[in-house]
Amino acid sequence: MTDPSAIRDAIRDQALSLGFDAIGFAPAEAAPGARSGLADYLSRGYHGDMGWLAAKADIRPDPARLWPEARTVVVLGSSYAPSDEPLANLARPDRGNISVYARSARDYHDVLKKRLKAMGRWLQETYGGNLKVFVDTAPVMEKPLAARAGVGWQGKHTNLVSREFGSWLFLGELFTTIDLPHDEPEEDHCGSCRRCLDACPTQAFPAPYRLDARRCISYLTIEHKGHVPRELRPAIGNRIYGCDDCVAVCPWNKFAKRGRLEELWPRMELQSPRLRDLAELDDEDFRSVFAGSPIKRTGRDRFVRNVLIAIGNSGDRFLAPVAADLLDDPSALVRAMAVWASGKLMEPAEFMKLRERLQPVESDPNVRNEWNWAAADLSVAAARAINPAAL
Repeated sequence: MTDPSAIRDAIRDQALSLGFDAIGFAPAEAAPGARSGLADYLSRGYHGDMGWLAAKADIRPDPARLWPEARTVVVLGSSYAPSDEPLANLARPDRGNISVYARSARDYHDVLKKRLKAMGRWLQETYGGNLKVFVDTAPVMEKPLAARAGVGWQGKHTNLVSREFGSWLFLGELFTTIDLPHDEPEEDHCGSCRRCLDACPTQAFPAPYRLDARRCISYLTIEHKGHVPRELRPAIGNRIYGCDDCVAVCPWNKFAKRGRLEELWPRMELQSPRLRDLAELDDEDFRSVFAGSPIKRTGRDRFVRNVLIAIGNSGDRFLAPVAADLLDDPSALVRAMAVWASGKLMEPAEFMKLRERLQPVESDPNVRNEWNWAAADLSVAAARAINPAAL
């Protein structure tokens, strides 16, 4: 019978040969604190409208509940560290800032799953046993498992941090019925640093190691299906899909190495896309531009909603006509943000004329409210300009 340590070493070598950058081995059991941590997170409502987190809360913390036959979880990581400054676009208000992970030519789920399946075939052919592979598509708490497997630790921003790859790792898991030696969990090396917490534009961290997704820009621009709260829109800036601020400022990123998988390297046209161009996408154009990209799953309406928030934050009056063109969009989600952006960029008299014409025929109550709120904001701004001391 082959020595389990030798099998583990062979798996490690095979993973690296397939292009993975990090690998660790954990027991197929709940990580310490995972169950209570998830329960606390859900009880506080921090998951927002991500109902899928609560739907299988009894299974999610414990791999053995997901698949009782599993004995070992092989956690694999692929670096997606950028080769340039990830936050450079934030200083270009006419451009959209897309999270680094979504700038690639291919969806990382597909890229990693293809290699995980190849690794699984090799493992079964070589050593037998049964297995399952997952890439963020099943009730698996990946980051606690990765920490348990020694791949890294969960930083104060709740993301995984690696001493070799910083905060830039995609994760995937291979569950196997083969009982293999486990790696030691990685220690927490955050120390007194709180750069990630201080960098958050919307103050989404009520405490270190705790994230309120309802205030997180990544959640608001990707997962959230409704209208973005008015008080949070200005802080979003030009972040149209995700946010890298807390991840990008992590000091451990100085050790990060660019990933070896070319499919995860960025597409040039997604590095700094023009807001004007993105706002003009209809559904067919959106599907064409983002074919194979994780952005496609968000859908055109939510994406253009985000683009309009960025346009409203741009301060660029030349973008006002772009927003105005979407005031009669079929999607109420888009129309609402077109109203908000128009109110930020248009001359007040021009905006009020549009309101007088369009609000009476608007059927959606949320859009009608946006017209009223924008008009009220303009009235306050006008009063402040006349007599600043009165307000």
